[in-house]
Amino acid sequence: MKIDLVRFFQACNPSKTLVVSKPEDRQYYIDFSKVRGAKIIEELGRTITRLSPEEPTCQLFTGHIGCGKSTELLRLKAELEQQGFHVVYFESSQSLDMADIDVTDILLAIAREVSQSLEAIKINLKPGYFKNLFHEISEFLQTPLDIGVEAELSVGIAKITAKTKDSPKLRGQLRQYLEPLTNGILESINKELLKPAKEKLKQQGKQGLVVIVDNLDRVDNSLKPSGYYYQPEYLFVERGEQLKQLNCHVVYTIPLVLIFSNALGRLRNRFGANPKILPMVPVQLQDGSQFSQGMTLLQQMVMARAFPGVSWEQSQHLITKVFDSSDTLERLCRVSGGHLRNLLMLLLDCLQQADPPISRDCVDRVIRQHCNVLALAITADEWEVLREVAQEKSFRGHERYELLLHSMFVFEYWDENNCWFDINPILAEAKEFGL
Repeated sequence: MKIDLVRFFQACNPSKTLVVSKPEDRQYYIDFSKVRGAKIIEELGRTITRLSPEEPTCQLFTGHIGCGKSTELLRLKAELEQQGFHVVYFESSQSLDMADIDVTDILLAIAREVSQSLEAIKINLKPGYFKNLFHEISEFLQTPLDIGVEAELSVGIAKITAKTKDSPKLRGQLRQYLEPLTNGILESINKELLKPAKEKLKQQGKQGLVVIVDNLDRVDNSLKPSGYYYQPEYLFVERGEQLKQLNCHVVYTIPLVLIFSNALGRLRNRFGANPKILPMVPVQLQDGSQFSQGMTLLQQMVMARAFPGVSWEQSQHLITKVFDSSDTLERLCRVSGGHLRNLLMLLLDCLQQADPPISRDCVDRVIRQHCNVLALAITADEWEVLREVAQEKSFRGHERYELLLHSMFVFEYWDENNCWFDINPILAEAKEFGL
């Protein structure tokens, strides 16, 4: 069997999110839930379909950036749609500035995406509140927005968003105007958009309405202008009650930083549930011994990219068409630490340097390059922290979470009993680690 090199190269794009509902993407999908310690997506789905099929639910979902959250959420979307739900999934980073977000931005983005999704299936709702609001905003900003009386809700919000997205000054002015109106906006979304939408969807035989807001985990951990709160805590703790009040099923992705902050208790109380965490795929156990199940699934993921549609029973006999030996593939998977995007980045860098079969020398060279880049950013004090994490497999302390989250120096794992931590395996290759 011959590798289609162009297709293999494209399949290793670390920026591409698999859409499991598409047959061409489904053949690349590997279910890691049995080695991640919990079936997170099933838990999110069961909460929507079984605990409260009629009443709205609000759930929080987090994990390291690049560990596969978006792929899993799109799988949740596909499964809920199969069960008769109308699901609106969108990436908040496409329309919002992750460095500067307020609650009204999120609410308006949800209203726009829901409205747009409904319009696509011929459900056109024109909330009177928003018609008046658009006119008032235009006058307040002294900027013509060209929003006709008959314009769709999604069009009106999109024009406002486009006008303010690239202008911090306009955005700041709009927020000052909208802040006292937040509860009114929320009430209008619930009564004039979500409630009639659910009724019309029910007439079409749908079970309910679900909104999945992805990429809010990428919100910058920066101080709000008031100086009192960092953005994640402000949005999901201080203003979480408003985000929770939407009259439909909602799943928000949230920054992992909140899980390691002093705000976690208040976050749980605000939403009445623990956030669901998608951990890394373990390549070894807490005691340092190799975890063969995790390693096998990572190898399956790589081979599925090379030979899509071919079963693992067959593709494991084709490893030497992709690598010079099975040991080379194992080394690549082990050094990824079970971080799926890291694995694809390493693999793509290998393919940029040489065609298959990829040699051990090529893999080692790529690993050294990644290690050198990461090591440049690490201070002497941080190396001490990393050695401590590698030895104790624990990670405690509010002041350390920046190191964990944004730099990808430390990874989190779960088994059936508890969570534990380890350093990014690439860093173990650095000379500084052994000093």
